[in-house]
Amino acid sequence: MKRAKFQVLGIVLLLVLSTACKKSVSGSSETGASPAANPPAATEPSPAPASASTPATAPAPAPVAPATPPPPFSAAQKLGMFAYAKNNQSSDQQLRDEYDCYTSVEQQTGIDPEAGPPSGPSAADIQAAQQQAAANAPEAQGGRLRGAARGALGGAAVGAITGNAGRGAAVGATVGTVRGGRMQRAANEQSKEQAAQSAGAQMQQQANQAKAAYDKQMATFKRGFSACMDAREYSVK
Repeated sequence: MKRAKFQVLGIVLLLVLSTACKKSVSGSSETGASPAANPPAATEPSPAPASASTPATAPAPAPVAPATPPPPFSAAQKLGMFAYAKNNQSSDQQLRDEYDCYTSVEQQTGIDPEAGPPSGPSAADIQAAQQQAAANAPEAQGGRLRGAARGALGGAAVGAITGNAGRGAAVGATVGTVRGGRMQRAANEQSKEQAAQSAGAQMQQQANQAKAAYDKQMATFKRGFSACMDAREYSVK
């Protein structure tokens, strides 16, 4: 009887183990099939590291230098001229352009517009020149002797008529000496006056020539300034 019970228990145990094995096999087959049904998602490739040959970043541009401050004066007005902007240039830009043209023309022509016109001779200068010229003027000589000789001849002729030629010659010589000296002084005074007038006129002529040369230089400078400003779109008068 006991033996039959052990056999029954053995059969039951075998059935239980058989059932457990089947479940284990079926679970493992399902587990193996799931990867085929649901394949794993493809992983994205990681970005490649930057290679050493990658070019370096361009350097930042250098800072722009600040604009040059405008000059404190108008070069056009300094020349007695007026400049008008044609393209609505700012006043600061106009001052810079005027100064640039001013210095450019000065360098090209060698003319210094700040030198000023030449000063003419003063009254004292003219008077001194006239006095010097009068002192150096040529003077006549021998006028008294020539007058005496002419007077003596004339007096002798008159005296011969009256019967006293010697006394007439003496009187004539005296009168002729006085007259000859007076004529000589008059001639010398006229020579001095002419020399003084000539010296004053010469000084004035030299001053006029210097002023004309200065005016010509300034006219040349202004023409160059106007041409430079016109090229920069300004009207200059």
